[in-house]
Amino acid sequence: MVIAYIQLLVTMVLALILMFGIGFILNMLLKTTWFPIYLYIIVIIPLMIWGTWDNADTFVDNFKSFTIIDILPAVTALIGAYVSGWSIRALRRGGYKMF
Repeated sequence: MVIAYIQLLVTMVLALILMFGIGFILNMLLKTTWFPIYLYIIVIIPLMIWGTWDNADTFVDNFKSFTIIDILPAVTALIGAYVSGWSIRALRRGGYKMF
């Protein structure tokens, strides 16, 4: 039981850092601030839902099948995307032109 919580914690930290890193690089390359959040909401979340979708179940049953273990890493990845946009914005306000 304790190992499951450790795995969840590690997954959450990895999701946060991964989305922060990807978002930071996308922000630098595309000169946008909030693109990673839009990308995450429009592309990544629907792909995660589609990947676990079961056609034999109803619409409500498919969404009831998600547990807190599925939702927490997704939320922390969204937080990582937000923090990347926030950090790029702070760097731009600080005078860094390459960002």
